[in-house]
Amino acid sequence: MARSRQIAPRSVLVGAAGVALGAGVALLGGRAVLKRQAAVARRRIGKPLGEEALDADRVWARRFDGAPLELVVLGDSIAAGLGAERRKDTLGARLAKGLARSERRPVRLRTAAIVGSESSVLAAQVDALPADYRPDAAVIVVGGNDITHRVPVSTSIAHLETAIVRLRARGAVVVVGTCPDLGALRPVPQPLRALGSRLSRQLADAQAVAAARTGARAVSLGRAVGPFFVTQPDEMFSLDRFHPSALGYRRTAEALLPAIVSALAAAREGAVSPR
Repeated sequence: MARSRQIAPRSVLVGAAGVALGAGVALLGGRAVLKRQAAVARRRIGKPLGEEALDADRVWARRFDGAPLELVVLGDSIAAGLGAERRKDTLGARLAKGLARSERRPVRLRTAAIVGSESSVLAAQVDALPADYRPDAAVIVVGGNDITHRVPVSTSIAHLETAIVRLRARGAVVVVGTCPDLGALRPVPQPLRALGSRLSRQLADAQAVAAARTGARAVSLGRAVGPFFVTQPDEMFSLDRFHPSALGYRRTAEALLPAIVSALAAAREGAVSPR
């Protein structure tokens, strides 16, 4: 009887060790697969668009009277408009033109966004703004590079919150376009694409919470425009099948504009005091 009690626990330990070893091998194998798939995705996407977006900074809609509204766009390559073939099709220009039509005033666009930026670069983008610059509205679109470079969500959010606070201190209403759903990227093979989708949605949800906590407004780009990128990839993506096309930027701007207009109206009415 005593012998059987000694043998049974050892059998359990051996079995558990075998399961743990098998899980470890599976984990290492899974990581190897994901690493290979990441290399495949990089080769498929490449850099056919280069690393410089078109310069769309100017006063848009000069036909309207009054002093221009000041709009600044910060973030990554989407915010910078990489993939647009004409400057009027960049995200910033789309936002400026739409805001001008809504407000019946010209809009001066300033693009602080830099291609390839992670959330950590937002600080430098705010630093680069002139000391006396007082934007009426600021739009931030960032997060995709945080996912591909495996930046912890807590780190990304800390940088985002700091940028929002600093922009609001300059007098801007702030709108955050949350991280797009990377599951729409067809050049990325499975299961890496599914993992990217899950991680990008987690970051987007955290960004929305952070925006609310710091007095900004959030727009879920994954929910608002993500389905279009899934069902109409040939129309919504540019040449590299990674960045938006002119239509993709138009859809993205249309999703963001109502939040900008609403935030400006609330600020004017005194419901929100960003200063």
